[in-house]
Amino acid sequence: MIKSMTGYGRAVRINEGLTVTVEIKSVNHRFFEFGSKISRGYSFLEDKLKAYLQQYISRGKVDCFVQIENEETQDGVVSINESLAAGYYNALKSLAEKYSLKMSDSVDILALHNDIFNVKKPPADEEKIWLNVKEVCNEAIHNFIEMREKEGEKLKSDVLSRADAILKSVEFIEQRSPETVKEYNEKLKVRIKELIGDAAVDEERLLNEAAVFADKIAVAEETVRLRSHIDQLRLFLETEEPVGRKLDFLVQEINREANTVGSKASDIDIAKQVINIKSEVEKIREQIQNIE
Repeated sequence: MIKSMTGYGRAVRINEGLTVTVEIKSVNHRFFEFGSKISRGYSFLEDKLKAYLQQYISRGKVDCFVQIENEETQDGVVSINESLAAGYYNALKSLAEKYSLKMSDSVDILALHNDIFNVKKPPADEEKIWLNVKEVCNEAIHNFIEMREKEGEKLKSDVLSRADAILKSVEFIEQRSPETVKEYNEKLKVRIKELIGDAAVDEERLLNEAAVFADKIAVAEETVRLRSHIDQLRLFLETEEPVGRKLDFLVQEINREANTVGSKASDIDIAKQVINIKSEVEKIREQIQNIE
């Protein structure tokens, strides 16, 4: 299924004391580019998230936001920096003696200095946290892909309608091109008659001249290739694999064939159809820039 490179997915879940929120969004990009913003203390998740998302996303600039709130209170081990506490105490005692102040023996004074306390919490179980985040990420990526697929269907529909418009122009060119040869032949006869009057016309030379003209403006090869490219375009739009880059190349080929037809065209009606083809090609090019 065709997917757009624009997408958004979000999921929230509370599990084992962790409230995990995952948001994924993306815009078009030539390659896969990953960026993340993760709650402090959980940076170890970045590489895991990138590898996980790369399984589902081949192209696009992807931003992943992960917020983790730990509702469980973890017991920590509190220790005291004895030398620093003694330093504070001796400094305060010296100050009191110097200025004849009353020195309190209350520990409240030392408790004001937070830097004498060291609190060590048990190390987080990274694998357990990752499994929780992965579950939420799985739900978010599902919503993300669903949006990409919906956008992709719209892009597909628009590209197909423009491909049909190109084929109508190709059909007109195929029908009109032989007529231009006949018209040229008639104009040539009239012109020669104006020049030589009632003298006999060299029919063989006239036919040769018309044949040279017909060969010069022949676009059958180009219209056949245009039809082939449109058929290939439709096949690409039905595949399950990412085809954005292939479509981009194919559109370049369609545009090249249209330019060749335009350079050969000596008829204003054909020239108008070439302009229509190039206009539709440009609109298709804009659309496929957002196809994965």
